[in-house]
Parts: sequence; C-alpha cells; structure tokens
Amino acid sequence: MALLKGSKTDSGSVRHAGCLLPPRGIRAGGEEFKDDAYYLKSARLEAARLVQKCGLTKTSRVLDVGCGAGRLAVGILAELGGVASYTGIDVIRTTVDWCQAELQPTHPGLRFIHLDVANERYNPSGGAIEAQTRLPVEDGSADVVNLYSVFSHMTYGDVVNYLNELRRVMAPTGRLFLTAFIETDVPNYAINPPGYREQWTGALHCVRFERGFFEDMLSEARLKLLELVHARETNGQSALYIAPA
Repeated sequence: MALLKGSKTDSGSVRHAGCLLPPRGIRAGGEEFKDDAYYLKSARLEAARLVQKCGLTKTSRVLDVGCGAGRLAVGILAELGGVASYTGIDVIRTTVDWCQAELQPTHPGLRFIHLDVANERYNPSGGAIEAQTRLPVEDGSADVVNLYSVFSHMTYGDVVNYLNELRRVMAPTGRLFLTAFIETDVPNYAINPPGYREQWTGALHCVRFERGFFEDMLSEARLKLLELVHARETNGQSALYIAPA
C-alpha cells in the first residue's frame, strides 16, 4: 500500500487533514496504520461507532483502556471536537509519553496515564496486577468505556480483575465496548490456541474465551452483554457491547 503522507513535525508526529497523528513507528496494528489517511479514517470510525452504539456525545466522560498512541482520542477530536473528559490509560510508556506531550497540552479535556502493571506481551517488567489493583479513575465516573484489543492479550485472572474495575468506574447508565477473541464450542480459556485463525506465537499473542464462559465472567462482575458481533474486528476478534447489570 502506498503511503498517503502528511507533513511531519519536529517530534515525528504527522499532520494530516488538519489532525495531529502519532509518529508512524508507534501506531499499533498492521502496516496499513502507517498510511495516514487510513489511520485517521479508522480513528474516526471508532469514535463514530461509540456515538451510534454507546451514546457518545460531547458531554460524555470517556475512559479508554489500552489507549495506545491515542487513536480513539484523535477520532473523537475529529468527529466531535472533544468530550467532557477523556482518560486514556496504557501500560506502554512510549505511546503515553507521546500523548502527554503532543495531545494533552492543547486539549485540556484529555488526560493520559501510564499504568505500570505487568503484561507479559507489552510491559513484562511492570508490577503485578492484583485483586486490589485499582484503575486511577473515580467510582461511577465513566459514561463510555473503550477497550480495543486489550483482553485479547491478557490472562484470565487479569481480565477478571479488570472487569470488576470497569464495573466500578462505569456510570449507572454507562456503556462498555470491547473486542476479544470469543468462540463457542471451544475450551473456556486458551492462550495461543493451535490451529485457530493463524499461527499465534509469542507471549499472550492471542487469548481466546468461550462465549458462555465469558458471559459468566461478565455476570460475576455485575455486567451484562447487550450485543456480540462475531469475528469482524482485527484478526477475527468479536465486538461486545456491555452495560451494568
């Protein structure tokens, strides 16, 4: 794919169609995300989905767990111009540093936080995620919560802890969107399952859940599944729309 190049800044950031995009080298995803037009379009589509399916508006309080280099934040700015508040959290220091340096200063409603907890794939030297680990967000303070391709790279125990934390921070009428590898008629939980979609290698490359088992996990966290769109997201992940139970 030929790159549609925007203008680079001194920091390596790119301005494309009036929007500030992260340096191409820190954009998560496949090679297509190095294409500026594709990246911006994908960011806008992610924001538009939350508008249509989760009630995102300019008055919403947003929590973006696994925010990466701020793709959703870029999309929200492009689609809505901003929201009441946006908190992006990630375990990868490099991407959070860029967001803090480039996006946060010019958009006061945006806040980015590096959460230094362990993930064997993305932050192996971080501290352990324990049952008492809390996200740096107040109770009931998030109207829209987003986790794109996060639980697909987390262990069962860590997902359980995060689900409980997400329930704590969600507003009573809040909505949660996440993607995960979800299938029926498979073992409850598997890491890099052989013969599944592609050859998965490396730490936590693919974590897959059986649908009923995952719905039980949601129920135990006082959450309920509203809709599941199977296998249409990155690498065959499913899209899940969730509300407080």
